[in-house]
Amino acid sequence: MVSKERKLELIKEFGGSEKNTGLAEVQVAILTEDIANMTEHLKVHKKDVPTRRTLLKKVAQRRHLLDFLARNDVNRYKAIIEKLGLRK
Repeated sequence: MVSKERKLELIKEFGGSEKNTGLAEVQVAILTEDIANMTEHLKVHKKDVPTRRTLLKKVAQRRHLLDFLARNDVNRYKAIIEKLGLRK
């Protein structure tokens, strides 16, 4: 789980202000941070099935948000992909 301080940093970095939490870029950034934390957790705890299920749900949610960005504003999509380093 992302700490409150880290979440505020991500909101300021990707949303511009603290109030801009609904922006798709902010949501993708927070989900990416959560996914990275869960992946590290699952490397140690391989049989933690509930966490694995939650991880898959978060990956799907991030995919839907990225698809939304790609459909509506390709420039914002490319910027967030580049900033987070999601595609190779």
